[in-house]
Amino acid sequence: MTSSGPDLSVQVAGIAMQNPVMSASGTFGYGMEYEEYLDLSELGAIVTKAVTLEPREGNPPPRVRETPAGMLNAIGLQNPGARAFIDEKLPQLREFGVPVIVNISGRSVKEFAQLARMLTVDGVDALELNVSCPNVEDEGMHFGVDCSSTGELARAVVDSTDLPVIVKLSPNVTDIREIAVAAAEAGAHALSLINTLLGMSIDIDTRRPHLGNVTGGLSGPAIRPVAVRMVHEVAREVDLPIIGMGGIMSARDAIEFMLAGASAVAVGTANFVEPATMRDVIRGIADYCRRHDVARVAELTGALRID
Repeated sequence: MTSSGPDLSVQVAGIAMQNPVMSASGTFGYGMEYEEYLDLSELGAIVTKAVTLEPREGNPPPRVRETPAGMLNAIGLQNPGARAFIDEKLPQLREFGVPVIVNISGRSVKEFAQLARMLTVDGVDALELNVSCPNVEDEGMHFGVDCSSTGELARAVVDSTDLPVIVKLSPNVTDIREIAVAAAEAGAHALSLINTLLGMSIDIDTRRPHLGNVTGGLSGPAIRPVAVRMVHEVAREVDLPIIGMGGIMSARDAIEFMLAGASAVAVGTANFVEPATMRDVIRGIADYCRRHDVARVAELTGALRID
């Protein structure tokens, strides 16, 4: 440990980050929306909300529902499309001087590959694949629930770009380790997990779903124990950097993910509760390292003790 404090820098799939804390896709807009709440140049990386080939309006409202210890959302990937993102959003993101990871989503392998080629531009440091979306060429089955689909998709994107490719795994599977292995064997450079758990909430007075889409993704502290367990399982199964996420509200939560095997972490739902959460998590991790004589935060990755 230096006189200036612990070394918080980490490397994830060749992406040099000044600390291991980044935003989770879909919870931080394109970053600029949070400028008045925290200094974005302090983050380890910014992960954008999903970008699709063409603009999308998203799902019908209501789109968000608070739940005990979390929330359900069914936004539906609302975004202006890839061309507008490159022309209007990316130039602003570049100004913060931190790595930019673009989450991409498509309806087919071909769309994902096309997006990858389009987004292989200056200012984009990596691509994160949203495999929790349905594949229209396979009767709507989600890419991320089948090993062969995940592998085919990851391989197509890896072949279409020279950027690091991060596969964001869905927890809505029988065994997430099998999907992780498929992504690794297809050439993925890193994994992020977990995406939201599929959930539902009903208004018992009207007897109707609270969400216009009927079901939505459950996020927040309620899913954290599931997410930590899955990170631990995947870290023992594949030799790839892992970005852990799922209900991180504090530095203690982030460190839990790192001990389970994550090289970095992403903060999502907490940004809605306290927009400056990521700043506090970064400072809290540094404080933990000082108190426990940890010289480099990377030493925490996989440091779980099981006697």
